[in-house]
Amino acid sequence: MEMSRTASSANVAKRTKVRYAILLLIFVITTFNYADRATLSVTGSAMRAEFGFDAIRMGYIFSAFSWAYVLSQLPAGWLLDRFGARRVYAASIFFWSLFTLLQSSIGLLGGAAAAVTGLFVLRFAMGAAESPAFPANAKVVASWFPTKERGTASAIFNSAQYFAAVVFTPLMAWLTHAFGWHMVYVVMGVAGLLLALTWLKVMKHPADHPGVSAAELEYIEQGGGVINGHHNARPDDVDKAGGWALVRQLLSNRMLVGIYLAQYCINVLTYFFLTWFPIYLVQARGMTILQAGLVASLPAICGFSGGVLGGILSDSLIRRGHSLTVARKVPIVGGMLLSVSIIGCNYVSTDWIVVALMSLAFFGKGIGALGWAVVADTSPREALGLSGGIFNMFGNVAGIVTPIVIGYLVAKSGSFNGALVFVGANALLTVFSYLVIVKDIKRVELRPR
Repeated sequence: MEMSRTASSANVAKRTKVRYAILLLIFVITTFNYADRATLSVTGSAMRAEFGFDAIRMGYIFSAFSWAYVLSQLPAGWLLDRFGARRVYAASIFFWSLFTLLQSSIGLLGGAAAAVTGLFVLRFAMGAAESPAFPANAKVVASWFPTKERGTASAIFNSAQYFAAVVFTPLMAWLTHAFGWHMVYVVMGVAGLLLALTWLKVMKHPADHPGVSAAELEYIEQGGGVINGHHNARPDDVDKAGGWALVRQLLSNRMLVGIYLAQYCINVLTYFFLTWFPIYLVQARGMTILQAGLVASLPAICGFSGGVLGGILSDSLIRRGHSLTVARKVPIVGGMLLSVSIIGCNYVSTDWIVVALMSLAFFGKGIGALGWAVVADTSPREALGLSGGIFNMFGNVAGIVTPIVIGYLVAKSGSFNGALVFVGANALLTVFSYLVIVKDIKRVELRPR
């Protein structure tokens, strides 16, 4: 009996947990990814004062990142499938950090016109450089984690967007106040360059990693992990569907289209909070800018909590014997139904109730934000990067559409009532997508050309 216990303990000890170190690394990188996106929103006021940017020019500069980010998703996905996440992600981190660092020097270009042009070009370049990040995260999680842990892993790296808002916004505001706006770009850029080197040093595919035991490798592979990463996607595999024909295959699959559409709808909520939410608090609720800044952090904290909880809930359902379809859909549908509570803000006047409803909506959005886990579960093994790129492209089109639509609704009606209905309706459309369009969740097999 004692010998049996000893043997069992030895077997458990043999199963390393290197996958958690990899997850921590992509969480840190994704936190910096979102923090670098937010640099301009923090330093924008100081830069406008120095260079005399008007609101229209700032609007164009803000849009530069999203346009490049969306347009670069398909090429980024192809590069990930062709060359692997290790090399492509390292280049991505290096270049977006370099472009962040270079933004500290736009004052050297001369007048306001040159500064506007330089900042627009660098933000556009940064958007293109960041485009492989989330598809690469999904590809890494698909390689390193079995299906029953993939929901939690995906939720953790996705929740970095909320963590970045809570941690880095105050830090960058302090740097701007204490040392000037230039220092924000210097600190974030240099830190990112160091991260690129760290990624190259630490990241390997499970089958190649010297720290991974045979027991952990077997655990990942038997649980559905794609342990060989890009080795499973040889050039012939990536190209066999004939370039755009591969894209057409993915877009002709009903389940994948439903997943892509749902991500667009989920991100409508994300971009409302990232763009119009503080303005809503000031204009519609009469808060000061300082109050709005403090209040805006509460939904971010709730989104982070909901994001982690949604992943844990999904994976626990799998461990209890539920199908992958049930395990993924229950948190997504339940969370997005909670997000519809945002419409209730139109019918209350007390500020704390408004904040509570907004926080509940973002908490629900966090629970339901399992799209990256679903992409890792369903994308063809040969096209994990490309499918993730299409998914991310659909999602971030919301970053272009949402601010414009809400701006139009507010300008036409003079209130945010229609805007909140628009956001809540997209939460309901997410539910429709998963219940009616997606149906069963399973991995897609490519058709040979």
